[in-house]
Amino acid sequence: QVQLVESGGGLVQAGGSLRLSCAASERAFSINTMGWYRQAPGKQRELVATITRSSSTNYADSVKGRFTISRDNAKSTVYLQMNSLEPEDTAVYFCVTGYWAISGFRPNYWGQGTQVTVSS
Repeated sequence: QVQLVESGGGLVQAGGSLRLSCAASERAFSINTMGWYRQAPGKQRELVATITRSSSTNYADSVKGRFTISRDNAKSTVYLQMNSLEPEDTAVYFCVTGYWAISGFRPNYWGQGTQVTVSS
């Protein structure tokens, strides 16, 4: 059974930090690339970051240098450390598992989402 459970969202002022966590089933975590999407009102969903089994990472230009994705294999958990948060980062953040195809990243399982709100 594939299960992804996000936590760590909340309300923070601009310039602050949050760390999101995603607890995954051990099987899904072991065989798939993990990542984070976000969905903000009135905007297209955006792939924020991914991390492969070999710990290769990719970031959206909008978060590069501010966010860091990492994984803890012993805990089957992926993290998203978010620093220097801006109001534009406000969104529901979704943990996903998937794979990289020639056309881009393809998610196949989604978590329930966690709300991140950044105030000015």
